Amino acid sequence: MIYLSELIAAKVAARNAGKILLKYYQDDKKNIQEKSKDNPVTDADFEADQYIKNFLMGEFPFDGWLSEETVDDLIRLEKNRVWVVDPLDGTKEFIEQIPHFCVSIALVDNHIPVVGVIFNPVTDELFYASKNSGAFKNQSRIFCSKEVDLKKSNIAVSRSEFQKGEWSTYQNNFSEISPIGSIAYKIAKVSDQSVDCFATIAPKNEWDICAADCIIHEAGGIMKTIDSRTILYNQKKTLVTDPIIASNSNMFNAISDLLY
Repeated sequence: MIYLSELIAAKVAARNAGKILLKYYQDDKKNIQEKSKDNPVTDADFEADQYIKNFLMGEFPFDGWLSEETVDDLIRLEKNRVWVVDPLDGTKEFIEQIPHFCVSIALVDNHIPVVGVIFNPVTDELFYASKNSGAFKNQSRIFCSKEVDLKKSNIAVSRSEFQKGEWSTYQNNFSEISPIGSIAYKIAKVSDQSVDCFATIAPKNEWDICAADCIIHEAGGIMKTIDSRTILYNQKKTLVTDPIIASNSNMFNAISDLLY
């Protein structure tokens, strides 16, 4: 099946949501709240979320909806097609005016991501893919790195995990360890060879990783849990608790062996 209209709609939604984020980006009055400990949310999150939902559900009214900033309606579990969205992935970086945040939009069909769009409005990087149609950054086709030697590779990791020293043990196992904010943006950087691989130790929600999963696969890479389990989306429990790795297939095994 071709998902061209869905991809076009997701790209439009991502770019327009990016404009909403930029409106707040340089503004000190972001009305920052705490959803939970160390988990901030701003007016930008909510406004972008509402825009994306109104736009996509207007275009595809029979699809389901799952977003970080929308109260979950489990009726989505009855749907084959569900939009999985993080309107602002990297809220901490957004607040600190670090340009490592993005809009992340995915369409899941029968638990598999078939459309993925990630947009960083500060750097104007638009990563996108649809099933069996390749991955792109802006207008250029992109592919994951073919590096197989961990000691020559650059791995993208969580800023918070890096700051806590959770990657200090592995400092000599990689050429470089790059702490980057947004989860989706980190994984997107694997798809265009900005970094060779990605790994995270902490649990992640579906909306953090779904769009990136589609893009990585279409760029010739893989993204799975550390025990090689394929991640299925539109689950009742949206949290993926096992560590996640994104890379080419050869490097995946090496990282998995290292972190296990």
